[in-house]
Amino acid sequence: MQLFDNIRLAFGSLWANKLRALLTMLGIIIGIGSVIAIVTLGDSLTGSITDSLQSFGINNITVSLQQKSEDDETSGGAVRMFGPANPSSEDLFTDAMIEEFRSAYPEQIYAIALDQSLGSGQVQQGDTTVQVTAMGVNEEYALANDLNLLHGRFIKDSDGERQIAVVSDVFCESVFGTSGASVLGQEFELTVNGQLLKFYVAGVYEYDDDGFVSMTGADPVTELYLPLETAQKLNGGETGYQSFTVVASTGTDTTAFLEQVESFFASFYTRNESYTATASSMESMLEEMTSMLNTVKLAISAIAAISLLVGGIGVMNIMLVSITERTREIGTRKALGAPGFAIRMQFITEAVVICLVGGALGVALGVGLGAAGAGLLGYAAKPSLSAIGLAVSFSMLIGVFFGYYPAGKAAKMDPIEALRYE
Repeated sequence: MQLFDNIRLAFGSLWANKLRALLTMLGIIIGIGSVIAIVTLGDSLTGSITDSLQSFGINNITVSLQQKSEDDETSGGAVRMFGPANPSSEDLFTDAMIEEFRSAYPEQIYAIALDQSLGSGQVQQGDTTVQVTAMGVNEEYALANDLNLLHGRFIKDSDGERQIAVVSDVFCESVFGTSGASVLGQEFELTVNGQLLKFYVAGVYEYDDDGFVSMTGADPVTELYLPLETAQKLNGGETGYQSFTVVASTGTDTTAFLEQVESFFASFYTRNESYTATASSMESMLEEMTSMLNTVKLAISAIAAISLLVGGIGVMNIMLVSITERTREIGTRKALGAPGFAIRMQFITEAVVICLVGGALGVALGVGLGAAGAGLLGYAAKPSLSAIGLAVSFSMLIGVFFGYYPAGKAAKMDPIEALRYE
């Protein structure tokens, strides 16, 4: 019963001094609002990045060439300080290496996606010019990249050097005016690396907008897929790869398999002075990205927490002023027999109520700002219930901590001296 009386008295005091109460809460509102906004925006960004990386395939492992550093143990100390900027044909991964890898780990491998880039190109159709990125791929590329084929078929390893291509529905809309099945077999001319090449549409895939193009308003540059052997021929017969993607079978421990993959291919480069093989997965990238974002959120939240400290000091100062103004009231209560504990609890409760109301306003402000920021970036807002609960609890602790000294001062007043106070 006494607690409810204290809460009623606290709200009565806040209402009687609305402007002072609001100014007292300002530091709490800004501090908690900043923390909640940062956490909401960070969680939204993390969630969107997680969804994007998972859409690429959490079981995908990318194997790529990496320049050796001077302290690379596999180099035996024979690393050149200034190695070649680009790998030579002798440095590239070969089909023989990849086939040996398939034979060594048949149970763990679901697919291996190979590609060879031709670079940026353009297709001219009347007054329309469409920009594309042309690349040769193998049959398993679609499995690794989760392409949704709308019409026709994807590239097959048996296509050899055929002049066929798999294009996006966006490409078809721009070049042919439709993305339906009628585009299959249609001819178009591609200009890439100074060459004018004629291709025929073998398949149409669904273009996946990652949201960035929509925000910037730029025209999308979609991928145009050719048979791998066609791309190798156009690249002057180059058959090696700077990187490729391994899709682990369902049930395979990706983390453990990642180490095996890296070790397997690195063994081919023990005598290579400039390059070695490295492997990374979407799962490891996701963990690193999440860790980085959490560190940033923690650092900025720590800075925002300074506002909470300032707000707590403000609560203590205002409570001291309030106690001074209500000295006669305190004296009257003590003269009527109120114990020091009751006086102390009255003012601690008032401080806690001030911080709780400020915390609630700060949570509302933070969720609103976080949602607005996430919306501007094109992400779904994800307010953190744990962060909100922690913020409210922390605001209560601030009330207890910074309200205890003023409350103790009030509880220790001499009732006679308090009643004489003018």
